[in-house]
Amino acid sequence: MALTVQSQRRAAKAGLMIGLILGAVFAAGPVLWMLSSSFKSNTQIFELPPRLLTDTFSFDAYIAIFTNPETMRFFLNSYIVAGAVTVLTLLVAIQAAYAFSRFDFRGKRILNVIIVSVQAVPPITLLIPYFGLMVALGLYNSYPGLILTYMVFTLPYAIIMMTGYFNTLPKELDEAVRVDGAGSMTALWRVLVPISIPGIVSIGIYTFMIAWNEYLFALTLTRTIDMRTVPIGIQLLMGQHSYEWNQIMAMSVLGSIPVLILFLFFQRYFISGLTAGSVKS
Repeated sequence: MALTVQSQRRAAKAGLMIGLILGAVFAAGPVLWMLSSSFKSNTQIFELPPRLLTDTFSFDAYIAIFTNPETMRFFLNSYIVAGAVTVLTLLVAIQAAYAFSRFDFRGKRILNVIIVSVQAVPPITLLIPYFGLMVALGLYNSYPGLILTYMVFTLPYAIIMMTGYFNTLPKELDEAVRVDGAGSMTALWRVLVPISIPGIVSIGIYTFMIAWNEYLFALTLTRTIDMRTVPIGIQLLMGQHSYEWNQIMAMSVLGSIPVLILFLFFQRYFISGLTAGSVKS
């Protein structure tokens, strides 16, 4: 009987390991193929049988990207837009979340419902209204137009998560600051924000990822090459008569690096911030 139980446990562990290995291959396979293809020529990418590694590595795709002012402009635009969206979202979300967490005011419940409702609206349904709004406001094909649009989709999540995070912090912390004669803003920025770094970092990474990877609104709300972002730049490499697959893969690799670096450097804060922000005390 004991042998049977032990055999079942071994079989279960073996099945679990096989499942994990298959899942890892399924998840990492496309990434490895993208990385490998970025060092190949277009001919090598489509050779049969396909090979992950080739005898010769070519840096032509990366050289073409780094020596092309248009593609470098795509990266600059993405950094400007994603960076501005991240900073502004955090500034607004921290103060809004502090108000929701620490104060009772008229319309608080209604505002909460509106914030949650915005999260539930599919972004594609707002595409045409936002296009008309940006044209009417004179913000079409501009940085402010993209930044404000992205903030509409990043702010609700950021406010919800930061409110949950502030709710885990005892109110005695900011009350002690008020006893010493300081105001609410001092309590927020001098006391609560420094100990809320994990939550702020996790929300900042999420916000940056949303703004960096967004495609549909960046395509609709920009017109000229000098305003396009990285996702649009990748799509522009797909010409009418030919696709520059190696450059597409190389640009995809380069476009993945900023988010990957952020996650690797702040992984500890990211995980703990998401966990704390999802629990209301």
